[in-house]
Amino acid sequence: MLNVLEYLEKSAEKFPDKTAYADKQRQVTYKELLLYSQTIATNLLNKIDNINNRPIAILAEHNVNTLIAFFGVLQSGNFYVPLDSKMPKKRLQAILKQLDTPIILYSDNDEQLANELKEIAPIANINELLTGQINIDVISFSRSKVLDIDPIYMIFTSGSTGTPKGIVISHRNVIDFIEWMSKECEFTNNDIMGNQAPFYFDLSVKDIYLTLKCGATCYILDKKLFMFPALLVKELNKLEVTSLVWATSAFHLVANSKIFEKESIKTLKKVILGGEALRAKQLNMWQKAMPDVKYTNLYGPTEVTVDCTFYHIDKPFADDEIIPIGTACKNKEVFLLDADLKPVEKGQTGEICVRGIGLAHGYFKDSEKTNNAFIQDPRNPYYPQKIYRTGDLAYQNEQGLFVFMSRKDGQIKHMGYRIELGELEHALNALEKIESAITFLDEKNDKIICYYQGDLSPDDINKQLKDYLPKYMLPNILFKLDNMPYNANGKINRVKLKEDYYAK
Repeated sequence: MLNVLEYLEKSAEKFPDKTAYADKQRQVTYKELLLYSQTIATNLLNKIDNINNRPIAILAEHNVNTLIAFFGVLQSGNFYVPLDSKMPKKRLQAILKQLDTPIILYSDNDEQLANELKEIAPIANINELLTGQINIDVISFSRSKVLDIDPIYMIFTSGSTGTPKGIVISHRNVIDFIEWMSKECEFTNNDIMGNQAPFYFDLSVKDIYLTLKCGATCYILDKKLFMFPALLVKELNKLEVTSLVWATSAFHLVANSKIFEKESIKTLKKVILGGEALRAKQLNMWQKAMPDVKYTNLYGPTEVTVDCTFYHIDKPFADDEIIPIGTACKNKEVFLLDADLKPVEKGQTGEICVRGIGLAHGYFKDSEKTNNAFIQDPRNPYYPQKIYRTGDLAYQNEQGLFVFMSRKDGQIKHMGYRIELGELEHALNALEKIESAITFLDEKNDKIICYYQGDLSPDDINKQLKDYLPKYMLPNILFKLDNMPYNANGKINRVKLKEDYYAK
């Protein structure tokens, strides 16, 4: 198999009239999806003079039209770059200038923004590309030039220097991962998926391509539903959803709402989580309401094609226990190195490193960052073999399972002690009346700062933490929030909280 579009073609042949994807306004069958994508490709190739393997920017709405545009770009022999139209305009402009895209695709809702961007690149409305005749010969010629090692998409993530990083992922990367995950997590054409992740967040790759490979149905959930968990659960029951592949933060949010004390998701069979550390307290809330559901914890940065480890949760965990991230996904090796790039002993903490087919090509137009993160395997001096350094710390427990600790930059020195903020945050989030909490160090004043959401006072928090942590690890300043801020990827917006703190 060379191209993910083969998933679409096979499912369109087997299930032509079955709904592939649906949002609150429209749905599309597999046959329609194939024809629409070919129509877009024909029109697109006319506009960009039949060029191949170029990045096509898409202002990605959370709807069916965006997915049709993705597959249309792939039919044209190019690769798609989903961009959040709600990001600050200057950041969006900087990405587009770096990208040098031959065209920007947009939906009706983003027409004003698109017109403001057309000085950077030509623009085209997705709906206007959906009409006209299909030219199969032109499409076939363009696709014939695409190899499985060529890009399928590029996703931009934040960079430590303030410049966004474009991560280039190939067809082979995605095919290998989806083939493994569909078998390991037992997806079939009978699955009905409830998509939560936005399409510019790589977690959504699982929803998109598991649906396409298996001939399943995927409902794109309205973002507003997550503000009203009772309505969300009602909608999931109405749609008879069987599978949720969600960001962990959304999973925690629903648990904290206490909705499961009143109602459960009746048809749910499996929940697969990733993006942040999974907390046992919230997992236990879901398991209590839905004990027969299979829960799986995944871990991996965008650079390794979504995930590189998995753990099927097969035992109970106390609220204050850490849930492992598990073992390596098929065709990926995960191992730990110390600061000198030497393997660590079992039980010792080291940086998570990965090798295998899932590794991205690197960062778009940034060889320096690529060479810093994707390095020669220090264990192999004999021939070229790349590994990816994640910047995350973990250890292997007695069962051989990897246990995530924190980011390398989450390690601080406070009052002369070396502290893992991940350990502190784990203890905070395990407290009974805490819904979520994050910490960081005010280096100038040598103070550990904590922002939290929950029904405890700062004094109560530190009083309870003393049962788990030494005094030097306790937060010095605590701020209680009514609601935690979240970024576009559904993760707690740590940058905003730090900015708020330093602006005080």
